[in-house]
Amino acid sequence: MSETPWLDEREMRAWLRLIAVVQLLPGALEGELQQDAQLTHFEYFTLAILSEAPERTLRMTALADSTNATLPRLSHVIRRLEDRGLVRRGPCPTDGRATNAHLTEAGWDVVVAAAPGHVATVRRHVFDVLTPEQVGQLDAIGTSILRTLDPENRLSALDDVRDQPLPR
Repeated sequence: MSETPWLDEREMRAWLRLIAVVQLLPGALEGELQQDAQLTHFEYFTLAILSEAPERTLRMTALADSTNATLPRLSHVIRRLEDRGLVRRGPCPTDGRATNAHLTEAGWDVVVAAAPGHVATVRRHVFDVLTPEQVGQLDAIGTSILRTLDPENRLSALDDVRDQPLPR
């Protein structure tokens, strides 16, 4: 059995900082979205993915992949969004076995209204505290880590950036 390659001091410090960000950032994003739009971060992310899809419609399986959700979790969230009139489900016209999720006009209005506050929160907690060079480094670091966490590219929202060379 091989020896465990423990983290050195620099790695441990970087790891603890990353864990702290992973723990604190979702709460900051969620708090703003709850206050401004009565949405969870996952609900907003789901609506945003639909808002960028052709005809604001995606198969539930594609939406689950894009949001990294299981179909049962996504179905529960979509049902809540349907109850609010933000999303409508219906049969896929090209495959009767599949179900599509469609962003309604009310859903579009909610995304449009929530986006400025959400972007301001992201900016305040992430980008305003970084230099342009650090933004490039953050992009490169995130891309490198995502390549190991999501090698099949299930989070298809990243398709356009994954194929580009890493910033230097």
